[in-house]
Amino acid sequence: MKNLIAITAVSLAVAGLAACDVKKTQEGNVTMPKYEVEKTQEGNVTLPKYDVKTPEVNVTTEQKTVTVPTVKTEEKVIEVPKVEVIPASRP
Repeated sequence: MKNLIAITAVSLAVAGLAACDVKKTQEGNVTMPKYEVEKTQEGNVTLPKYDVKTPEVNVTTEQKTVTVPTVKTEEKVIEVPKVEVIPASRP
């Protein structure tokens, strides 16, 4: 039931976005600031050094006997949401 609700919600979101009518009503404008930068001294970067020893990891498989539950399925008639999306009309 939770999966059905999640699928329905995603479907509504996708359908809602697909049904949008977008019309630009105003032009945009971006003015970037201008900067002047002067170098006042020379730079020097020395990165630290590290000796790192990582653990050794061995991955293997082995067979074990475990009890596994079985699932019985059956068909049931349930009520599910029905979604109708009417796209926005253009003037």
